[in-house]
Amino acid sequence: MNEQQLLERITVNTQIFGGKAIIRGRRLAVEHILGMLAAGDTIETLLEAYPWLEREDVQACLVYAPRLVGHERVKPFPL
Repeated sequence: MNEQQLLERITVNTQIFGGKAIIRGRRLAVEHILGMLAAGDTIETLLEAYPWLEREDVQACLVYAPRLVGHERVKPFPL
């Protein structure tokens, strides 16, 4: 699956989570998946926690994230 096909799995619906990016129109925000990965959860853990979730959905989040961050205009927090 190419990047464009993966990105088609990410949708925005103003009626769900205030218009945040979600996965395939479901009530699961991209930021939630990214947060779980950042906390150390594996893709397998995510797939077990959300039976409808597909590996490509997680890959889509990983493709989406740098594109979103690349458009940020705010300064990062100091370390």
